[in-house]
Amino acid sequence: MTEEELPIRATGAPKEEEMSIEAQAELAETFVRGVVHGFGVDATVESSIDEDVIQVRVVGEGLGLLVGPRGVTVDALQELTRTAVQHRSDEHAGRIHVDVAGYRARRAAALKDFARRVAEEVVASGQPQALEPMNAVDRKAVHDAVGEIPAAATSSEGEDPRRYVVIRPAAQPTGSDEDHGDAADDEDDVDDTE
Repeated sequence: MTEEELPIRATGAPKEEEMSIEAQAELAETFVRGVVHGFGVDATVESSIDEDVIQVRVVGEGLGLLVGPRGVTVDALQELTRTAVQHRSDEHAGRIHVDVAGYRARRAAALKDFARRVAEEVVASGQPQALEPMNAVDRKAVHDAVGEIPAAATSSEGEDPRRYVVIRPAAQPTGSDEDHGDAADDEDDVDDTE
């Protein structure tokens, strides 16, 4: 790839004072396409805008390298993409979601199923269960899934990156100073990471 073909240079790229969300989406798509090309992966990159959220999707076969273990690579790609767009614009970049091979939807569905099963066990046993630490997006998926079960509640405890969800019977106190049964803090964290 020649210098002219590079989607974004680390330095020297001019800032655009007013960048529309459409221009941000195009820049995000171009940046992700460059990273995918750099990995030597044959994939299609496409973007769309859904309710002021820029969605960038990487579609193809054998994209596990771009997902990484437990999604760490796709999370890093999303953060790099957000940073690259912010670097080019004086305006706050729109929220950007990057997904590779439908990983995020599959992960959210699996987490919701797991959270419902754990919530049913908690309701049956009356004993709270702490889940492993997870990122804000995953915690929100757990809060949302358990929120559909009237007899169960959730709270987030700990500090990032070791923040985790506790699922407990709805009538049981949390044991922490702050109850996050509505996942308000995790929703704020999700917005901060996007």
